Amino acid sequence: MIDFTYTNPFPTIFRLLIFGCAFFVLSFDGYSQARPSLGGSSRLMSNAMTEMERGDFEKANTYFRQIVENNLPIPPEMPYFFAETLFELGQFDNSSVFLEKYLEINGHQGDNFESAIILQAKLKPPLEAIASCRFCNPSGYRYAACPTCDGKRQLEQDCSFCRGKGLVGCNKCMGRGLTTKKNIFNIVEYHECDKCSGDGRLGCPRCDGFLKEFSDCRTCQGQGRLLSEEICNHQAEPRNMSQKFERLKQVAGH
Repeated sequence: MIDFTYTNPFPTIFRLLIFGCAFFVLSFDGYSQARPSLGGSSRLMSNAMTEMERGDFEKANTYFRQIVENNLPIPPEMPYFFAETLFELGQFDNSSVFLEKYLEINGHQGDNFESAIILQAKLKPPLEAIASCRFCNPSGYRYAACPTCDGKRQLEQDCSFCRGKGLVGCNKCMGRGLTTKKNIFNIVEYHECDKCSGDGRLGCPRCDGFLKEFSDCRTCQGQGRLLSEEICNHQAEPRNMSQKFERLKQVAGH
C-alpha cells in the first residue's frame, strides 16, 4: 500500500504494482460477477475535491487514500488530482508516481492533460533536488541521526574479552609467570616466561589495554542514521539550540 501521508514510502516498483492492481480492477470490473460500487469512489472523490478547493490537502489526501486502500474503482481523473494533492503536501516522489500513471492511462484524452503537463514541469525541480540531496532518501524523506548511537555508527562498551580490565592471563605460562622444562637429567627447571616477562599477564589483544571495544550499532545497522517521517528541506540540520529555535519559528510561520 502506498504511503500517502508523512510516513516512510515503499519502493516505487511496489507502489506501482499496487496502483496497477487498482486500475486492473477498474478496467475489468465489468467481467466480475460482484461489481464494486462506483458510488463509493465518486463520493470520496467529491469530498476530496471539496477539501482541495478549501486548501485542506491533508484531508483531501485522506479521502484519496480511502479509495485506494479499500480497492474501490479508480475514477479516471483521480490520479491527477491525487498527484496535485501530494505535490501540495511536498510528497513529490509519490506525486510523480500518480502523475505518470495518469498520463499512461489517459494520455492526451484526459480531461486534465494540460494541467498534468504543467504539474509534470513543476515536479522537475523538487525531484532534481531530492536526487542530489545527501540528507534524504530517493523519496524525499529526511534521514535522522540514530538515537541509539547518536549518528556515530558504533557503540562503545566494556571490552568483552578482558571484561574491561585491559589485561588477560598469559596463555604460555597460564598466568603463573613461569614456564617449566626438563633438563638432560630429567630434572624440572623453572624459567621466567619470555612471553609475559614473568608477569603472568598480557595486554588485551582486542582492546589493546584501552578497556573498551566498539561494535556496529544494531539499531541503524552501522549506518548512523534512520529514515524519518519528515519531508526533507535539503538543508543541514542546525548545530546549536539557537539555530534550532529559529528553524522552529520559521516552521510555525512566526
